[in-house]
Amino acid sequence: MSDYNATQHDQYVTAFFDSQSDADAAVERIVAEGVSRSDIRVVAGDDTAKETSYKEDKGFFEALGDFFMPDEDRHAYAEGLSRGGYLVSLNTTDANRDRILDILDDEGTVDMDAREESWRSEGWEGRQTGYEQPAMATGGAETPLMSDEIAGETAYRPDGASGEMVDGTIDVVEEKLRVGKRQMDHGRVRVRSYIVETPVEEQVSLREENVHVERRPVDRALSDGEAAFAEQTLEATETDEVAVVSKEARVVEEITLNKDVEEHTETVSDTVRHTEVEIEDDRTDRTEPTR
Repeated sequence: MSDYNATQHDQYVTAFFDSQSDADAAVERIVAEGVSRSDIRVVAGDDTAKETSYKEDKGFFEALGDFFMPDEDRHAYAEGLSRGGYLVSLNTTDANRDRILDILDDEGTVDMDAREESWRSEGWEGRQTGYEQPAMATGGAETPLMSDEIAGETAYRPDGASGEMVDGTIDVVEEKLRVGKRQMDHGRVRVRSYIVETPVEEQVSLREENVHVERRPVDRALSDGEAAFAEQTLEATETDEVAVVSKEARVVEEITLNKDVEEHTETVSDTVRHTEVEIEDDRTDRTEPTR
């Protein structure tokens, strides 16, 4: 899975899957997160491809031409598509990027770095075959120079015998260096909370009251003012204490995830090619190179 920053704000996530079911499951979950289905691009591989390819399909490589990714990644994804895989790509935001990465991981996205190493051990060269730049042929004094197919026309350079040339054009081509940014994952920190029940014990003293009826024989005279035969009632209530348990949830710790962002400038060095045209003007007997 790869991230590509086309601009400062655009973050494209590209993931590769071995099966259509895994790719479809990832797409459905991403749509459920609020991403429009029309914003998700899916490229299906060759269902009839053999397990070992070693040669990318030209159509797959060209189909990835408008995907913002380095050429080496395009070669790798084209090789995977030729083996029957599926490519899912979409633009993310800062709000949903981490959630979409989790979904792609859960649905079985392929680790392309490990897969490329496996292919190289099988003989894959890490680039598309069959697209080498044709070598320029040179002609001697007695040999006509090569013919070039240019925009549907055939132009012949003059040979030494006739000095004639048919109408045609020579394209002057110059490469432009386009530098983008690829975001690499170096691992993820995930904090998950879950509930654990732990038995606890507390001791509490409880009081219990019991009523007992006591009868004891006496023999005494009535005291002054004491009624001889008056109705009386004695009453006592038995009580006991029981344990009452209540629980209060309190926050004892807070955990957050923070990122430290550092920016640095890196110089990217590469080479670009351009076409040099040499004009021979026999009228003035001079040779001048132009670009």
